[in-house]
Amino acid sequence: MRLFFVFLSVLITGSVFSQLTTPAPAQDSSSVIVHKDQRLDMLIRKQIEINEETSRDARRIAKGFRLLVVNTNKREDAIAAKTKVYTFFPELKPYLIYQSPYYRLKVGNFKERKDAEAYQLRLNAYFPKGVFIVNDIIEVKLDTDPPDSNL
Repeated sequence: MRLFFVFLSVLITGSVFSQLTTPAPAQDSSSVIVHKDQRLDMLIRKQIEINEETSRDARRIAKGFRLLVVNTNKREDAIAAKTKVYTFFPELKPYLIYQSPYYRLKVGNFKERKDAEAYQLRLNAYFPKGVFIVNDIIEVKLDTDPPDSNL
């Protein structure tokens, strides 16, 4: 038993003395030295390249108008209206949004209200309950292609 206490005291004193080593003198006690791996910079550059490639055909957002076609609590009605919009107006992008308990179908990305009004009149023929113009955040496609020049 005495041998156990001697062994335990040697371990404790050894660990205490190992903590008493003096640190290397630092220039400033409030500064932190960071040793960064070079591969981190390589990963950051690679992520920047990926972001640039994926955002070339990116869309930006702006304030504008959309047409509220359907506001219902029946999912089937909203999907049927979306199909009808795809069929008769393929140039309009539909947005089916679920805000409990309603499904809202909004269509189009209109910068000007007059453009939305023109489509509103055409859509009223297919949706007799009414189509309403609402303010919304729209997607504006960026023009990345240079204009055509005829030489």
